[in-house]
Amino acid sequence: MLQATARQQTETLESPLIARITDDPVEIRQAMELRYRVFAEGMGASLPTASEGIDRDHFDDVCLHLIVKDILNNRVVGYSRILTNELAARTGGFYSATEFDLSSILQPGKRYMEIGRTCVDPDFRSGAVIGLLWSGIAQFMAAHNMDYLMGCASISLNDGYSRAVAIVNHLREKHYTSEDMRAEPKVHMPRIDVDLDGKSLVPPLLKAYLRIGVKVCGEPCLDKEFNVADALILLKSDEINQRYLRHFARAEA
Repeated sequence: MLQATARQQTETLESPLIARITDDPVEIRQAMELRYRVFAEGMGASLPTASEGIDRDHFDDVCLHLIVKDILNNRVVGYSRILTNELAARTGGFYSATEFDLSSILQPGKRYMEIGRTCVDPDFRSGAVIGLLWSGIAQFMAAHNMDYLMGCASISLNDGYSRAVAIVNHLREKHYTSEDMRAEPKVHMPRIDVDLDGKSLVPPLLKAYLRIGVKVCGEPCLDKEFNVADALILLKSDEINQRYLRHFARAEA
């Protein structure tokens, strides 16, 4: 069973955190409510399949739900859903394929796990929850002999295109995959001239991805419904930055 633990310092007491894959309907609903708060209320996403304050789509019927839970307060504070080759076949393909041409990414005979809808409660963004999510993801990759991790990392457009373009400019310079491992976005983000330091603007979740060793598979896809630019990330299992993963583990101990 995939499980990891940590202790998250709150203002008044220490509250234990635990990461696990869950099939508990109550926990899954809490996770979907967290997704709604983060993406709809926090990032301004327009979610056509959302209702009653939850974010849900057809991928949720078959995916695995990785949660981080604040045990003391019985509250889901971190989340990522997982699709494997086998699970994606039941939904008609990976979620990433709705935004990108994956023909240069998906290799015959290789095992992929896709993470998506990854989010952290705003009250728990000190790093411990991201660390636990990554520990859970790494454990799953190892336990199921996954060759690659992939997914869409969102860059908010709440402040318009300037910040997002600056971030993408930085990614293009430092973190893109080789030309033969690029994915063409189905909707391009507009390019404009900006004079901003994109490195300093990279969102915390994407920054953690980069530090763990992921690469970005080319230009992002403009997702108008979610009000974001999505960067397709890719990580080969034997290229995980183990030192940074151990840094997460030490921070959580």
